[in-house]
Amino acid sequence: MENPASKFEQSARAISRMMGIIFAMFMVVGGFLVYLMIDPTLSAFSPEPEALVVVTPPEEDDFDKIENGIHLRTGFVEGEGLMTVVNNCTNCHSAKLVTQNRMNAEGWRSTIKWMQETQNLWDLGKNEDIIVAYLATYYAPGEKGRRQNLENIQWYALEE
Repeated sequence: MENPASKFEQSARAISRMMGIIFAMFMVVGGFLVYLMIDPTLSAFSPEPEALVVVTPPEEDDFDKIENGIHLRTGFVEGEGLMTVVNNCTNCHSAKLVTQNRMNAEGWRSTIKWMQETQNLWDLGKNEDIIVAYLATYYAPGEKGRRQNLENIQWYALEE
C-alpha cells in the first residue's frame, strides 16, 4: 500500500512543475511583449511603414498657443497671470490637478503653503499673488450645484 505522505509529495511535485511551466510561459510572453513595445518595427506584426504614426514636436509658435480662450498645452483659461501659473504649477504636476479643483483665494493660498511645507515647493515671492489672483478668478468655487428644476414643460402621452 502506498504511503499517503509520498502521494502528497508526488502531487506537490507535479503542481510545482506545472507552476514552473506557467511561470516560464508568462516570462516568455511578457518578454516578447516588452520587445514589441521597445521597437514595434522589429516585429513581424508591425504595421506597414506608411501606417506608422510619426510624432513631431510642436513648433515653437504652437507651444503656448491659445485658441478660443484656452491655453492648448495645459487647458488653462486665458487670463492675466496665465503664463506665471503655467511656469510655476506645471513644473511639478499636471494642469489637470489644478483645473479639477475649485477654491477661493484663501483656499489656493493654503494649498500653496501646504505644498511649500510638505512637497518642497519653492518660495514663489511676488508670483504668489499673481498665481492666487489667477486661480481665484478662473478656478473659484462654482455657484451652480445641481441643475435647475425644469419648468414650463409641455408633456405628451407616449403611444403604445
